[in-house]
Amino acid sequence: MPKKQRLRVVPLGGLDEIGKNMTVVECGDDMVVIDAGLMFPDAEHPGVDLILPDYSYVLKRRDKLRGIVITHGHEDHTGSLPYLLKDLGRPVPVLGTKLTLGLIKGKLNEHGIKKAKLREVRSGGHVSLGQLGFDFIAVNHSIPDGVALFIRTPVGNILHTGDFKLDQTPIDGRFTDYDALAKAARQGVLLLMSDSTNAENPGYSKPEANVGESLRAIFRAVEGRIVVASFASHIHRMQQICDAAVGSGRTVVVTGRSMVNNTAIARELGYLDVDEDRIVDAYDAASLPPEKTVVLCTGSQGEPLSALARMANRDHKTVQLEPSDTVIISASPVPGNEMAVGRVINRLAKAGIEVLHKGNADIHVSGHAGSEELKIMLNLVRPRFFMPIHGESRHLRAHGRLAEQVGIHRDDVFIMENGDCLELASDSARLAEHVGAGVVYVDGLSVGDLSQVVLRDRQQLARDGIVTVVVAVDAQDGRVVGEPEIVARGVAVGGETSDLHEGAMARVKKALAKMESEGVTDHSIIERAVREGLSQYLWEAVRTRPMIIPIVMAV
Repeated sequence: MPKKQRLRVVPLGGLDEIGKNMTVVECGDDMVVIDAGLMFPDAEHPGVDLILPDYSYVLKRRDKLRGIVITHGHEDHTGSLPYLLKDLGRPVPVLGTKLTLGLIKGKLNEHGIKKAKLREVRSGGHVSLGQLGFDFIAVNHSIPDGVALFIRTPVGNILHTGDFKLDQTPIDGRFTDYDALAKAARQGVLLLMSDSTNAENPGYSKPEANVGESLRAIFRAVEGRIVVASFASHIHRMQQICDAAVGSGRTVVVTGRSMVNNTAIARELGYLDVDEDRIVDAYDAASLPPEKTVVLCTGSQGEPLSALARMANRDHKTVQLEPSDTVIISASPVPGNEMAVGRVINRLAKAGIEVLHKGNADIHVSGHAGSEELKIMLNLVRPRFFMPIHGESRHLRAHGRLAEQVGIHRDDVFIMENGDCLELASDSARLAEHVGAGVVYVDGLSVGDLSQVVLRDRQQLARDGIVTVVVAVDAQDGRVVGEPEIVARGVAVGGETSDLHEGAMARVKKALAKMESEGVTDHSIIERAVREGLSQYLWEAVRTRPMIIPIVMAV
């Protein structure tokens, strides 16, 4: 009797967080990875450049990997792909639509990956990867060419929505393929995995075309230069900015590395339609009068090195803002970036520049489905089991409640965490073992070498500072030679004449005297005594626990 097939779904990222989306689907000896994203660090990750999902589960099973399927071109779905491909050590097919692969190719070139097996697919097409068959279904999102995935397996069918909204007036004329979704429902959907980002938002997400109307009105009313910051991958928004600029007799000036790269890729592939003489690089815009320009730039998330942040700090190489300028931040802050965006807005406002943002103007709509759209997807697909994906815990649970409202039994809704394994049979589903699914930090050229201990040390340094105590001891008898030296950074110890500094010095000397009276000559024991004594004193005196590094030197 043949061995019964197992269908396993293992999310490695994208649950209880916004970003680093990655899911593994396994059936028998075949495995496919869906999306390979990253997440950007926040204040809790000092010195970290990027956060990747821990894909060691994939690496251990690399012989089973038949391909990597990318639903769309946003970095939270593509950003870890260069690192994964390098670590796999063998060529693996990467499947995506035309624009998605165009953006991926640019990223791979930056990482020196020249011979990736990129395989273009189209909505309405089908590809087989081992026992897993993929139908690609057009969906609307804030980037063109997004697809949902109808995955055919010997055990049952899975529908993975990718990121989506049900926009009835998409600006590129590419509608969500409702017929394909209904056809999938008729063939039977064992498991629906659906985007949960806006599950808490009532009603429907507004259409992208609304932003275009607002931008056109603003561009007609503003007399000075206009600066618009947006996501560099939001090609639909970039198209509407270009249309509004041209309609108001302005030239689009592009600045910011990713914005320059992505506009070039989108224009080359036919996804951004603007005449060549109406879009220029910032270095070529010096001769244009400010009132005839729209600067399209990066920085909508308050990134310190972005074009908008440099303009706000008045250190941008080509664009110097004036009080007559108007800045539009056409994006919503990703959770964790609110303070960074607020700082940029405040710096601009302090310079007398008017700033329009989501809070005071209708210049952004979400690319994710609201609660009513999510219900439509659930009712259209009619799955046997349901797994909310792509969102923080509150979003996943809100989506789970929506599923119950439309008739899916609570026991058939699986609110999962990264690393949970959902094992499916033709008429059942259960949580199996948990697999490793942590995070991998990218710190400069170092990938995965940054431990939690190092990160905690950085957090402590940022929060409490550091105190170094240098003590010289006689190499022969271990007696203290001269005065200890205390150097503080990020700690309000004061100068050498301050009471706090004198108290700290007294506590260090007391610890040293005790060691000397006990005849201790082991440097590690002396260092520990100094650390404990000074730490206790600083806590008693100022209620702070800085990192204390004693250094005992033999002279």
